[in-house]
Amino acid sequence: MTQPTGENVSSAAELLVRCLENEGVTVVFGLPGEENIHLTLALERSGIRYLLTRHEQAASFMAEMYGRVTGSAGVVSATLGPGAINLQLGVADAMTNSTPLVALSAQVGRDRNYKESHQFVDLVSLFNPITKWSASVPTPDAIPEMIRKAFKTAETERPGAVYLAVPEDVDDASAEPSLQPLPRNVVQPEAPSPNQVRRAADLIRQAEHPIVLAGHGAARGGASEALTKFAEALGVPVATTFHGKGVFADDHPNSVGTFGFMGRDYANFGFEEADLIISVGYELQEFDPVRINPDSDKKVIHVHRFPAEVDAHYSVDVGIIADISSSLTALLEALGDHHCPATGPTRSSTLLAEELDHGRQDDRFPLAPQRVVADTREALGREDIALVDTGAVKMWMARLYPTYSSNTCLISNGLSTMGFALPGALAVSLAKPDQKVLAIMGDGAWLMHSQEIETAVRENIPLTVLIWEDNGYGLIEWKMQMELGEHSNTAFTNPDVVKYAESFGAKGYQITSADQLLPTLRTALDEDGVSVINCPVDYSENLRLIQRLGELDAAL
Repeated sequence: MTQPTGENVSSAAELLVRCLENEGVTVVFGLPGEENIHLTLALERSGIRYLLTRHEQAASFMAEMYGRVTGSAGVVSATLGPGAINLQLGVADAMTNSTPLVALSAQVGRDRNYKESHQFVDLVSLFNPITKWSASVPTPDAIPEMIRKAFKTAETERPGAVYLAVPEDVDDASAEPSLQPLPRNVVQPEAPSPNQVRRAADLIRQAEHPIVLAGHGAARGGASEALTKFAEALGVPVATTFHGKGVFADDHPNSVGTFGFMGRDYANFGFEEADLIISVGYELQEFDPVRINPDSDKKVIHVHRFPAEVDAHYSVDVGIIADISSSLTALLEALGDHHCPATGPTRSSTLLAEELDHGRQDDRFPLAPQRVVADTREALGREDIALVDTGAVKMWMARLYPTYSSNTCLISNGLSTMGFALPGALAVSLAKPDQKVLAIMGDGAWLMHSQEIETAVRENIPLTVLIWEDNGYGLIEWKMQMELGEHSNTAFTNPDVVKYAESFGAKGYQITSADQLLPTLRTALDEDGVSVINCPVDYSENLRLIQRLGELDAAL
């Protein structure tokens, strides 16, 4: 904000931006509005990049995915009323996915927020159920404390979303030059309780068939190395959740694969036989624990940064509440030379590898889902990143796509919202410029935020999009056929994807045979620009998969 000549004051908007810089923020995603023009200009004059998007909801997904892969809160900004309300899906997604995010929006001036007035909605109340903290900035003097609290709240303990409303008259106000950002305090990881470690070690010694379930908290906490050492030393099998994919490499001999598929899958074998579940960073919103402990008869060790939610099928016998890596290291030391019965390569990992290899050789068109997964894995390096949207595509990718490092296969499984992958990939590409990034989605999710292709082109952000096309909401059809034997109201038509992509200045590719996909993916991923690949998929495999899995026996 330009101040009158001779006045030794700064603006509240400039103070807010200085506080964001103090928190290490380098990019803010969003759309400006009439009521936050001073903040918008202050951002432009700062060292923070303002990434202008085409929809506030897309901006919220960008901030969420930025926070997910960096561990620092992603920041999104919007105007008041409808702009702020459009942020809510991404904010709720971040909250249920335990991802740090700070959402800022304008609000009507303080002189009219107590009565019916143009564009006024009680935004603090609207955001309260989907955030860790929701508040309005009452005065410029509160900005340093509230911004520090917002980031501390979003990033510590169980990460999540925070919302702050900035009234129009606060955005336009002056701030005393003496106001400065508050120092960032670094919280040291707490040490695990020796008593809880001893109790957990006793349970493991008594178990005949223990299994590890690694969830989002393990991936978020960087516990991959400690988890691998723990599993190798004990010889215990490890399954991951959709969110935990990669925290334990899928090509490790102890890997069971990914648990969370809507039906019985290979990974179920390990849990059906288990008498002890060693839960490492698992959070209940990832999937209902009744699926791994239906009779509530298995012992449970909960290793996490925070206590478990109460659930009849997740009754924790021992909880180790501390830094996850430190807890696993301490537990391993307490167990000494104890070793679980040798398992060798798990049966489920062998079956998954066989299914993927069979798909790799399937030349049908439209393509079998297994072929698309196999070619995607072949096109991406071990450290490259795939964002997988919600739908039938998620089921195939989550269970079958081999993943080797944390946060290299990003799935929303808390809220399981559609439409996040394309805008999210823009943010991940900014955060991880040395890794290739691929947004993968069905054609249902594609058009929800396809307008952000323009954002990627305008902002020169490398982006490759792979659409699994079936001209319908495939997951809903799959579910209806499974449970009802018929389906309805799931079909639609699509525009010409190639022409649509080209109209934004991007490249478009149409797959017309199975052998085209892999070279097309490689070409698109090697380019610096924006590419959209449309690949027809044969989802008749959905019900065939359910039939095959239903015929499996745990004795295999």
